[in-house]
Amino acid sequence: MFSFLRERFTSHLRERSRRRARLVSKDGRCNIEFGNVEQSRFVFLIDIWTTILDLRWRYKMTIFISAFLGSWFLFGLLWYVVAYIHKDLPEFNPSINHTPCVENINGLTSAFLFSLETQVTIGYGFRCVTEQCATAIFLLIFQSILGVIINSFMCGAILAKISRSKNRAKTITFSKNAVISKRGGKLCLLIRVANLRKSLLIGSHIYGKLLKTTITPEGETIILDQVNIEFIVDAGNENLFFISPLTIYHIIDKNSPFFHMAAETLLQQDFELVVFLDGTVEATSATCQVRTSYIPEEVLWGYRFAPIVSKTKEGKYRVDFQNFSKTVAVETPHCAFCLYNEKEAKAKEKKGYDNPGFVLSEVNETSDTKM
Repeated sequence: MFSFLRERFTSHLRERSRRRARLVSKDGRCNIEFGNVEQSRFVFLIDIWTTILDLRWRYKMTIFISAFLGSWFLFGLLWYVVAYIHKDLPEFNPSINHTPCVENINGLTSAFLFSLETQVTIGYGFRCVTEQCATAIFLLIFQSILGVIINSFMCGAILAKISRSKNRAKTITFSKNAVISKRGGKLCLLIRVANLRKSLLIGSHIYGKLLKTTITPEGETIILDQVNIEFIVDAGNENLFFISPLTIYHIIDKNSPFFHMAAETLLQQDFELVVFLDGTVEATSATCQVRTSYIPEEVLWGYRFAPIVSKTKEGKYRVDFQNFSKTVAVETPHCAFCLYNEKEAKAKEKKGYDNPGFVLSEVNETSDTKM
């Protein structure tokens, strides 16, 4: 009993450690961090637009609110200073004939309200700048220009954040598992991908990278070595007609990194298959990339995907997403090497072979019948 529990606990820890070592999560996020970066964080401020777009919503909204409140309060202080220097405030007891720089500024609160009205162009008409002070006129012009810049930048950042193609990628989904089975007489690794929207992705292209640790002949260990994986769709892997779920497959031939793997040794392998889908969003013409990954535990040998598309009595095509990741066991060779050896043996049986020891001798037939 205790040995069974210890074995289950050990396998759970092993599976958990493998999941932690995953580079790309199922939803496409990259599990990587940078350490000892020599360049200062000032370089991120140089590309301030990308930095703002990459921020999370809570930080972006904090910056958005702080930018407006900060500018309103700062210019409110400046308007208060102008009124204080010109002695327009009630504590200076201005005369009846005194013309203030700004009408009806009686303190810091009213200066803040005038700053807000000026920057957002509310214009209630109760407070206004007079022609008495050139400083006030210059400050009014400067705040108006700066307010337009702040509005353009912050509203543009919010709009760009909302319309990013990253959100469109969430409506592209991959199957939970990859399967290995025969397709067209060849051993293939198959993955199913679906577009949850009726709008298409233009110019879609699917490809993959196999990440693994390799050791070079010189003894160098390369972590996260990348090997190209070519995926094929029956209609071609370029300009996909992505209106219904597609099954993409990789042919496991002699040039494939999966060629020397077998059903018995698949779970013992240490690799991560990252699949990419690039395309252009039809509505916004923005490029979009969707990512997911598969580890050995998520690759099922000897299975194929269940049918998902059917035709109703009304003549409409129906996609049943309940079977999207459902798999069915099928008869499959336990390794690609065995399949190709079997094909070569059958091909040799159909061919004839010359026997070099065979010599054809001509026989002269003589007739013993005499007429």
